[in-house]
Order: sequence, then structure tokens, then C-alpha cells
Amino acid sequence: MTAVTDQGRDHGQGPEGGKAGEPDAGDGRRWDDGLIARRAAEAAQEKAEGPKPPPEEAGPEVEAYGLPGSPLRPRLDALRELVGLSRARLDGDTLAEAGRVLDEASARQRLSSRHTVVAIAGATGSGKSTLFNALAGVQISDTGLRRPTTSAPIACSWTDGAAGLLDRLAIPGRLRRRPVQGGTATDEALQGLVLVDLPDHDSAATGHRAQVDRVLALVDAVIWVVDPEKYADAALHERYLRPLAGHAEISFVVLNQIDRLPGEAADLVLDDLRRLLDEDGMAVGEHGEPGATVMSLSALTGEGVGELRELLGRFVQDRTAAARRLSADVDAAAARLRPVYVAEGRPGLGERAREEFTDRLAEAVGAAAAGQAAEREWRRNAGRACGTPWLRLWRWYESTRQLGGLDLMAQALAPPEEELTARQRVEQAVRKLADDAVDGLPAPWAQAVREAAVGGAKGLPEALDELSRAAQTGAGGRGGRSGRDTASTGTGRGTVKPVPGPVGRGAAPAGRAGAPLVGSAGVRAARPPRPAWWPAAVLAQASMTLLQLFGGLWLLGQIVGVLEPGLVVPALLMLAGVIGGPLVEWSCAAAARGPARRYGQEAERRLREAAAGCGRARVLDPVAAELARYREVRERYVAVTEFSTTGR
Repeated sequence: MTAVTDQGRDHGQGPEGGKAGEPDAGDGRRWDDGLIARRAAEAAQEKAEGPKPPPEEAGPEVEAYGLPGSPLRPRLDALRELVGLSRARLDGDTLAEAGRVLDEASARQRLSSRHTVVAIAGATGSGKSTLFNALAGVQISDTGLRRPTTSAPIACSWTDGAAGLLDRLAIPGRLRRRPVQGGTATDEALQGLVLVDLPDHDSAATGHRAQVDRVLALVDAVIWVVDPEKYADAALHERYLRPLAGHAEISFVVLNQIDRLPGEAADLVLDDLRRLLDEDGMAVGEHGEPGATVMSLSALTGEGVGELRELLGRFVQDRTAAARRLSADVDAAAARLRPVYVAEGRPGLGERAREEFTDRLAEAVGAAAAGQAAEREWRRNAGRACGTPWLRLWRWYESTRQLGGLDLMAQALAPPEEELTARQRVEQAVRKLADDAVDGLPAPWAQAVREAAVGGAKGLPEALDELSRAAQTGAGGRGGRSGRDTASTGTGRGTVKPVPGPVGRGAAPAGRAGAPLVGSAGVRAARPPRPAWWPAAVLAQASMTLLQLFGGLWLLGQIVGVLEPGLVVPALLMLAGVIGGPLVEWSCAAAARGPARRYGQEAERRLREAAAGCGRARVLDPVAAELARYREVRERYVAVTEFSTTGR
């Protein structure tokens, strides 16, 4: 009988032929109450059920802000480019917040997007730890009358895989917990939730407040727990809710301890709380509109806790909290940077400002005076070529008489005074141009534009002075029709045109920025060109002179008796020469007026263009480059704020 019984037990049957695990008939105890027996039973059950499918491997984690169709990625790229382009123009403190947002975005990108980190924050005695325990379904965070009760952040994760997120929050392993899950639909919806209980934000311990500020900057969402006594506390609204008004979509504002309010008092307090949030600028999500979730509950009695769990479940399953948080951070950083990127008007250099700058430089270099001098020189050359010999001799005599000590002293003292005036005019032109360019610009970019203008204008007076001296000495005048008596150089970008004649084959190559525009060694005096009718005028003037000489000699011969008397013909010949000479000279002067004026205008234009080219290369181009840089960063800033979800 014993053998049968043993054999039956070996086959997994009891003494009554029953299955193993049933009560033994001998002593009434279960034979599988030991650890080894339970493991054997579990192994037998797994063998009977067959091999289990391998655990589902988690796929590559999706980036927190890399969701399909999300506008956050281009905004972050634009913010990164904006910071890079602005480092040379803005100080580090101005760009610190934007840099922090980029760093936090990169850090969040590398961590799990299947988890949503929600912090519970509140004031002393608001009941946030009680709410934390109610949501977790187990006593995790200490509660009591002693204040402060919570001294360090405590985390509760509904699923595995959140270690990296908790490491980022610097929550040690001894403060990481798991909730009690009942397998309900709400518990399934909370899969991926990481709940963090924070110390009191108004704690007397400064270290506790520092921990709150640190964690609030890293979590994906916040549940603000307020009580009927402190819901209007200025410390909460001014230090947290008002600065975080742009984070309304990831904020839950919960009025706790409504069990202490009689009748309709809870609704009245809740309405007043909504009013305060509206004054803080935090949008309240009502009637399907995006914004903060505002509700009332009692963590002690459990009233409203289930509703909050359902809201958190839908919020977690949406899996957009991290992207919303980063988007709100980008909005906040862009709002801080707005004063340094957004101009009041439309800054830039218009055609009028450029023309005024060119006019001032032309005035400083004496373009109008150079044109008038060139016109007078052309007319003097015409007078020398076509004037009567006697009048030309008289003019030479008069010019020699005018050279005296006083004239020489005036000529010696004039250049320093003219140079000083020209320098002042150049400085005034540069200053006026900079004022026009920075009109409406933010302060950092206005400073950069002014520095570019002043830096480029350092050698401008000297360069313009070289141009002026070259014009005074007749440099670059057209010697005949070849036009080879020219001087040309360049500075910066482009080539400065010669003064005042065209560029010939002997033009010098473009020089580097800062070099003198026209060197005295390359200057060679040249006479103005002669028109085609000058030889005929010279021949006519020579004929008139010969008539005068011939008639005078004829009369002289008659007077001395060498020739036969006859005064009419020689007198007429001499009179024709005397009258014809000035008449030819007057006709030539009248004919020379137009060409002389055009020659002077051409000289003025060329000197004006040379001064404008010098000013453009040294001042206008650097200023335009700074303005182009500002327009580029402004475009990047617009790209950062273009898809704002908070309306900021």
C-alpha cells in the first residue's frame, strides 16, 4: 500500500489519486507550501503552457521634440543659429537663457520620450505629499504636522526605463518608488508617468527652495497644489505662476482641502483662483481651449482624486508634454531676447541717406571747387591758345605782379585750415550716416553699426585729402585724346575711379584697404584736352596778328619814305588785324564756354565718384554688412517665434 502511494506521488498524484497540490489526507497540510515546491510547481505550469514569447523589446526612443509634424525642431535649429550668429555682438549673459534651453533640449532628446515627468509643487501645509500618496495608492511621501515634511524630491515611476530621467533630476535611488496598481483602465493610462514630490517652495530652508527651482526647470509638467488659505499667496504667483504663464498647457492648478470649505465656498474660491491666474497671464483651459487645468479636490477624503488621475492618464498617453515644455521654454527665451532683436521701425540705409553721405564727402573733398577750377583751367588754356599775343603778354605781366609776401603767407596758412575743415566734415558725414543707419535698431546692434562706421572712417580723411591734392595738381587730366595721364587705385571692395580723367592703360592695380588712394609719386600734371577747332582759331589769330604787323610795317615804310604814300590800304589792314584779333578771341571764349563747363562737370563728377567709392569701401560696406547681419539674425528670431504655441 505504501509503495502504491509513493508511486502515485511520483506521478504527481496524492494518496487519493488527486492532483498534487491538493490537501493531503494524512495530515491535512499542503505539500507545496515550501519555496522549492512552489518553484517546481511554477516550472511545471510554464512547461504545460508552452514557451512564452520573448519580452517585447523597446524600439529606439523617439526624440522628445522630434514628433512627426512638430514645429519644435525647426524652432530649436533657428534658435541655435541665432545664438551662434549673435555671440560676437551680444554678451554671454543675454544669451545664457537661450543656451540653457538648447542644452536642456539636447539632454531631453537623448532620454525616453515614452515617459512624462510630472512634479507636484506646493506651499507648506498645502497637502501635496498627501495628494502624491493618493495618486500613487501607497504611503510613499511622509505627511504630518512637522514642517517641512518633504526635505528632498521623491519620485514614483509607473513603468521601468525612467532611470535616465531621474538621474537628470538628481534623485537618488533610495528615493525612487513604485506605485500600487490595481490593473484598472486608469492605471493602464498612467503607464509612463513619473511623479515627483517636491519640497515646499516657501520652505524656511533655502536648500529646499533651490531644489524646487532646479527640478521645476527640468520636469515636463507641474501640478501646483494650493489650499484655501494660501491660494492667493504672492510668493506663489509672483515667483512661479506669473513667470511660468507661458507654460499653461503643462500646468495643473489643484485646489486641495475642499473638504474644509462648507457649501458653495469651494466654487467661490475656485473662481477667485481662476481670476488670479488670469491676472498672472496664465491661460485657463476651458471649453476645449488650450491652457492650464484648474480643478478642486480633497486628497484626504479622495474626492476629485479619481478625476485628476483620469486627466493625468490622458495627458501621459498624449506623450507631447516634453515637446510642449520645450516649446514654452523657447517662447520664454525668445521673449527675453525680444528687446535685442526687434527694432522699433525699419532700420537700414536708404537711398537718401547714401546720397547725403556722398554729398558730404564730395563737399569735404572739394568736388565742386575742383570742377570749377577745371572749368577755369580749360578756359585759360583756350585763352592762351586763341588770345591775342598782346593781351596774353599783359595777363602774364599782371600775374607776376600779384605774387607777393602776403599772398604766399595766405597760401601757406590756408591748407591746414582747409584740412581741418575737411576732417570735421568727414567726421560729421560719418556720424550722420551712423545715426541714420541705427535709427530704431536695438542697442547692441546699433553699437555694432556705430563701431563699424567709426572704424572704417579712421583713414577716410587722409584718403580724401589725397584725392583733393591729386585734383589740385591736375592728376588724371586727359592729356590729349589718349587719356593715359591718369591715376587709379582701389580700397576694400571695388576700384575707385580716377580723378578726374578716365582710367587708362597705365592705371595702377587695386590696393589693400587702408592704403592711400593716390600717391604723389603716381601723379603727373596734364593739360586739358584741346578741341578740334583750336588749330583753326590759332591760325585765324595768327592771321590777325600778321595783318597787324604787315599793316604797321607798311605804314612805317610810308612814313620813312621807303614806300609810296597811300594810307588807306595799310590802315585798313592794320585796323582789320587790331579788330579781328579780339573778335577771334571773343568768339573762341564764347565757343569754349560749353566745353569748359562740361569739362568742369566731368571733373567734379569723377572726383565725386572717387570720394563716394572711397566712402563706400571704408564706411558704407562695413555698415551695410552689419545691417545685413542684423537682418539675418532677425529672420532667425522670426523663425524661432513663428510657431509659438503660447502666443508670445
